[in-house]
Amino acid sequence: MKVIKNISLLFLILATSIASAQVKFEAKVSKKKLGVNERLRIDFEMNQDGDNFVPPSFADFDVVGGPNTSVSNKYLNGKRTYSKTYSYFLAPKKQGNFTIKQATIEINGEVFKTFPITVKVTAAVSAPNGNAAASDVASEKIHLVAEVSNTNPYLNEAITVVYKLYVSTEIGVSSNWREKEIPRFNDFWSQNIEIKGLPVQEGEFKGENYRYVVLRKTVLYPQKTGALKIEPLVMDITAEVPSDKVDIFGRRLMTKIPKEVTAGSRTINVKPLPENSKPSDFKGAVGKFDFKVSTSKTQLNATESLQAKIEVSGKGNLKLFELPKLTVPSSLEVYEPEHQENVRTNIYGMQGNISDTYTIVPQYKGKYPVPTISFSYFDLETESYKRISSDDIVIDVVEGPTAAASHTENTTANTKQLVQPNTNTFAFIKTTSNWVSTTTEPFFKSTGFWSLLLVPFLAIPLAIVVRRKKDERDADVQGNRLRKADRLAKKYLGEAKKTMGKKEAFYLALEKALHNYLKAKLNIETSDFNKEKIENLLRERQVETDVVSNFISILENCELARYTPITQVTMQNDYDKAAKTISLIDKQLR
Repeated sequence: MKVIKNISLLFLILATSIASAQVKFEAKVSKKKLGVNERLRIDFEMNQDGDNFVPPSFADFDVVGGPNTSVSNKYLNGKRTYSKTYSYFLAPKKQGNFTIKQATIEINGEVFKTFPITVKVTAAVSAPNGNAAASDVASEKIHLVAEVSNTNPYLNEAITVVYKLYVSTEIGVSSNWREKEIPRFNDFWSQNIEIKGLPVQEGEFKGENYRYVVLRKTVLYPQKTGALKIEPLVMDITAEVPSDKVDIFGRRLMTKIPKEVTAGSRTINVKPLPENSKPSDFKGAVGKFDFKVSTSKTQLNATESLQAKIEVSGKGNLKLFELPKLTVPSSLEVYEPEHQENVRTNIYGMQGNISDTYTIVPQYKGKYPVPTISFSYFDLETESYKRISSDDIVIDVVEGPTAAASHTENTTANTKQLVQPNTNTFAFIKTTSNWVSTTTEPFFKSTGFWSLLLVPFLAIPLAIVVRRKKDERDADVQGNRLRKADRLAKKYLGEAKKTMGKKEAFYLALEKALHNYLKAKLNIETSDFNKEKIENLLRERQVETDVVSNFISILENCELARYTPITQVTMQNDYDKAAKTISLIDKQLR
């Protein structure tokens, strides 16, 4: 009897330990029926810690919050209880019955899965999530604002858009916010200003004390006149609103409310520049500038070279207008200019300088004046046009042939050529013959015979050398891949190379080539892709950050080229950069 009791006790202890070691992994939803304007919370709970958690796809929902992770580790009466939860907040995309598929996790080397859950999404309800009061509080106390420095600028005048998120001191916002829709600045030249960190600042909004965070700063230069629309920034955030419940210390507990906030669209009314007083040499410069023309030297010998530099410096739309062209006497040989930009952009716009440097080679001795060059711009302070003219420059070529002597030599040569006798006078008399021998030499032991006999012996070592070179080339995997990538770049950039020198056609062909390359290599349609999505996709395929940045910068150059003057040198640089970048991407794609 005593033995039976001991055996029963042993089984009881074993069953208890087995039950305590049982793994639980399950999915729980806040409700199985909700309105299309409500939010669904789903928790994936486990009673043991695990690795490699993989959530379902949530294909029929937008993830507006999460994943949030919480861990509970308690001891009660000497017994340990452990719980770990991954939480998501979901927004249904449409009405209907939807199934949330399985999530998986690995615990102690074994994979566990949750059961699928079906939820029903109905039409919109009047009190979303049964907490209309908390949602109303969040709407009243959280504001996303787009602050525009000037809503009535001139064409090509810099304006700044600053996006600020204002939050009342009474509530909070969790850090898991995300940008749902990013504004696109059509008909503007734009550049984002880098923001380091997101420091919380104190300020006022509509006469009340608020905390705010600056999310984005963008500098815009309007490229068209009239009413231009700035699309809104839309964000999904999680607001923490005080509830009616309190904890054991009497402090009010916070309720988390998923919330969508938008800055709203803004309209910018762009004024045209005055037409009645516009100078003939005006190229579109707007701002405050200085203008200078200088040469590296003013005295030299013929066939030596000098550099002439046309430079504009100051504050304004430096990247968006053409510099005046250099005109010199025909006796001076002038090469295509080298364009340089030293421009920085802050919230006040572009500042710095741009220049064109010409290389000049004189051919003859003499003094050559460089005609005065003028530069006109629209001054925003006085709202009038200003013109700056360069100083007179004389290039003194002290040694070399004179233009007059050269002209005399050419004239003499031409005269002599005119009095030369007509060499066709006796053309009817043959002075040469094409005699053919009436006897033929035997082929045996002739030069052709010995050549054909020796060719096979000479071809054997040549074939061995060629075969070795081919084997070496086939073994060079890295080199073959680079050569293949270069051929690929030439294939896609062939059309762009044909249109080199024609700005619009070239950049349209270049942009089309880049998109066709992505379609071919990644099997995707790029028509709906923006630069951010392309950048994320390339990084997911393990392409290096510098190469991705180069690819995006080429796309930006293609867009910028529609509004800015472009030189032949810039086109060639963009073409070479595109060919190199495509080769590097093809090499690095996984």
